[in-house]
Amino acid sequence: MSDAASEPHRYREKPVSFVRRSGRMTDGQDRAWADLAPFYVIDVQRDAAATSILPGSAIDPTVVWERDAPLVVEIGSGQGHAIVHAATNHPDTDFLAVEVFRAGLARTMLDADREDVRNLRLVEANAPEVLQHLLPAASTSELWIFFPDPWHKNKHNKRRLVTPEFAAIAAAAVKGGGMLRLATDWQDYADQMRDVLDASPDFDRAFAGEWAERFDGRVVTAFERKGAAKGRAIRDLAYRRRP
Repeated sequence: MSDAASEPHRYREKPVSFVRRSGRMTDGQDRAWADLAPFYVIDVQRDAAATSILPGSAIDPTVVWERDAPLVVEIGSGQGHAIVHAATNHPDTDFLAVEVFRAGLARTMLDADREDVRNLRLVEANAPEVLQHLLPAASTSELWIFFPDPWHKNKHNKRRLVTPEFAAIAAAAVKGGGMLRLATDWQDYADQMRDVLDASPDFDRAFAGEWAERFDGRVVTAFERKGAAKGRAIRDLAYRRRP
């Protein structure tokens, strides 16, 4: 038996903000992965888990995108509607979609290829590890977190993505003067995110009043329509990274 095979399986020490269910991909999504992933998906080295990033695996964005341009990163890109729309309309900006669900990434690639989008890349990985280990420090112009899983049961709140620890991780990835944009339809999560980021020594509010105006670069997705249909208010937040 090899040394690798005899090693005990390692798991993450902290809970993640998602449950990665093994949803079956359609035949079209399978074909998309086979045909389009070589261009769109960044191949990464794994650490303890299937969606982990091995420390020390940082990419050079100028090599990956073959140019020097502003980089926008969306965490939890889902089906890719928001980021494909943004990449299509901003060809002079580079975009990275971070998602753990392969079917969503496949759909994103199909839509991107249909629109001939070439300034978009995808990574199948846990977002904090992408920010910590894959992206160079201060490499991101904007970081988007739209409708993250609210984990609305109190016993599950520890799984929420936006915490003081995450704020520090995000701050390290976002360049001085860069933006962190968030949106949610869960009021108590909106309150929590605002409290966390108001208390962060690395970010300043980029809005006046209680909530930010709706970010006009964010298209309406299924998550937003679902929340609005149930009568939940959509809350936007925007913070600027301190120099």
